[in-house]
Amino acid sequence: MSMIGILGGMGPLATVDFMDKIVRLTGASRDQEHLPLLVANLPHIEDRSSAIIDGGADPLPALLDGIDLLNRNRVGLIAIPCNSAHHWYAPIRAHSKAPVLHIAQTCVAAVPHTARRVALLATGGALVSGFYQQALAERDIEAVTPNEAMQPRVAACIREVKAGYLDLAAAHLEEVLAMFAHDGVSTALMACTEIPLAAQRIASPPLTLIDSSLELARAVVTYACERGWNRPR
Repeated sequence: MSMIGILGGMGPLATVDFMDKIVRLTGASRDQEHLPLLVANLPHIEDRSSAIIDGGADPLPALLDGIDLLNRNRVGLIAIPCNSAHHWYAPIRAHSKAPVLHIAQTCVAAVPHTARRVALLATGGALVSGFYQQALAERDIEAVTPNEAMQPRVAACIREVKAGYLDLAAAHLEEVLAMFAHDGVSTALMACTEIPLAAQRIASPPLTLIDSSLELARAVVTYACERGWNRPR
């Protein structure tokens, strides 16, 4: 039976959340009907945003080492529950023996057809990289990026989730969502896998939130179940 490979640890809590989503999305009534996962939880991979924005240490060698680990174990599909890491999607995909899902493509595919302006909640590195803006533009959707008052709050939200302070993270996120709502934006992409963990603490978000981690998990489950990886042999 083929396995799903997860290149994770960026960050660890977001990786656990992604695994949880895969399990909950799989229609299984017993252990043997769940999908086999091989998780490379590699938190020591260099900071992605620092590399993109400031020329910090290059995470690509460590990312490719993680792909090598999954290659050696003959996984049939790879998912990376870290948006910023997709700045290096092309070399990762070229290095992988298995297909690699692209988180931005799966996330943008979930945007309602009626949406014409969508807020983009992401790390500074992912924003500079621009792969979400490109994916949205291909559907004629305007990407509304955080202004100078909003992005530090988005960054604080992500930082607090990584540190385990989810209530503080939610407070930062709630401020950002209120600002976007005031500007007439009604839909936002949670284009960082930490952000959904903060959003869970907000009772009534003022925007429709699209979860990049959830959409990637849905794509994983669909791909694997279509190939029977959830059926005991």
